[in-house]
Amino acid sequence: MSGQFEATVEVDRPVEEVFAYLADGRNDPQFSPRVLKIERIPDTATAVGTVFRSTVKDAGMKTAREFRITTLEAPVKIRWAEVTKNSVTAREGGYDLESLADGRTRVRIFNVLEGHGLGKLLVGLALAAARKDAAGFGNRIKAAAEAAISPR
Repeated sequence: MSGQFEATVEVDRPVEEVFAYLADGRNDPQFSPRVLKIERIPDTATAVGTVFRSTVKDAGMKTAREFRITTLEAPVKIRWAEVTKNSVTAREGGYDLESLADGRTRVRIFNVLEGHGLGKLLVGLALAAARKDAAGFGNRIKAAAEAAISPR
């Protein structure tokens, strides 16, 4: 079983700057409290093939995660796939960005979650929790991006 959750927010910053902020996955702990630690491999500008290795806490358990950037189309599209095989993984995820009037950016985030082994029984719970928090997650992205990127 697999399923998707998504959220859309409008960030009061220009699309190029929001794209750069989101493309650097090392910023994830600023809006995702489950991310305890993250590093970029190699530690150069994000490109297709870049891996983000993280330690996350889900349901009280710490797990190691690795995501590979699969698509990077500045300033409108970022895609990733989880390469680790934990019980529940993000088979695909990404950001779609759209430039709006007055230097704002519409950001859509999504993740397709799937279960492996015992995770096939847990993925429904993970999806329900992610969908319940989707709007909050989007708002945390908005707040973090606006705090990190100076207004023009």
